[in-house]
Amino acid sequence: MDQRELKEFLDEKVMLYNNPSFIESDPIQIPHLFSKKEDVEISGFLTAIISWGNRKMIIKNALKMMELLDNAPYDFIINHQKSDLKPFKNFVHRTFNSEDLYQFIKSLKHIYKKHQGLEKTLAIIGERTTYIEAIHNLKKIFFEIPHLQRTKKHISDPLKNSAAKRINMFLRWMVRNDQTGVDFGIWKTHNAANLSCPLDVHSGNVARKLALLSRKQNDWKAVTELDTNLRKLDHEDPVKYDFALFGLGVFEKF
Repeated sequence: MDQRELKEFLDEKVMLYNNPSFIESDPIQIPHLFSKKEDVEISGFLTAIISWGNRKMIIKNALKMMELLDNAPYDFIINHQKSDLKPFKNFVHRTFNSEDLYQFIKSLKHIYKKHQGLEKTLAIIGERTTYIEAIHNLKKIFFEIPHLQRTKKHISDPLKNSAAKRINMFLRWMVRNDQTGVDFGIWKTHNAANLSCPLDVHSGNVARKLALLSRKQNDWKAVTELDTNLRKLDHEDPVKYDFALFGLGVFEKF
């Protein structure tokens, strides 16, 4: 396919998958349970952080987290007492356990109390056009309070060449002003043109088959290469193609 044909093909797949029916089987359904901005952000962030492995298990455990947070994540995080954390002690999702969840609750409280929330913390500063420094800055702020060393692995750092798939997915959810009702577009201070595709096994394999990606590892160098090629197809909203790449990989076994 030449570039025009590739764009037409992928635009059709975006239309096919970027619609409300996508929500039913995707972890994005969790933040869709909420209407308050801070609840959407926090539920989305925690859900994105545990988004690896079986999707049904991700959704089940994300719902469990929301239940533990009294289905009012922002209020719980800001106002909880230490005794309120006792019911969390048996929570586990793969390698993310109750100790990690305790730390995330403390760090999120710190971010909302001292750094004006996740939207501000993940803002791109200066003339940069990607989130590489912003994600690094999030990790730095997240762990500037006392923390367990083990928990640091749950937030990736693209400056260490991580693809930061889960944070990029969370950013897509918050930033894309999606007219179809899938992504939220509630971060008005951010620009969808700067988003990067959440690169995983499925999207990476499809991108390579379509010659959008040549690098074999799914790391930040691959994210940068994919960014460059997707922005040629749509400079204003390159990450809409995440729906196409993911749908082709997961649903069509492309």
